[in-house]
Amino acid sequence: MTVAFKVTLNLDTQKKVEALAGAKNQNAEEFLAEVIEDYVTHGEARRAAWADADKAWDHYVATGLHATAEEVDAWLAKLEAGEDAEPPECHV
Repeated sequence: MTVAFKVTLNLDTQKKVEALAGAKNQNAEEFLAEVIEDYVTHGEARRAAWADADKAWDHYVATGLHATAEEVDAWLAKLEAGEDAEPPECHV
């Protein structure tokens, strides 16, 4: 079952929604229904992921500890190959 309700947008946001919908070959109503469904289904997990990312960034800023992309890529490649590899050491 579906229900309809009214959403009021400012003109700038309406134009952006219509452009995004057009890029997906949808009308604005279809696009907004999809966006709302996605937000309701996955929004909490995304907010938690962003909170984790913010916490990690704050830790990096405070300590300077990090692993390079190359180090992480090499570790992931070992895991993908089935090796029991430890994650790279964080360093300054």
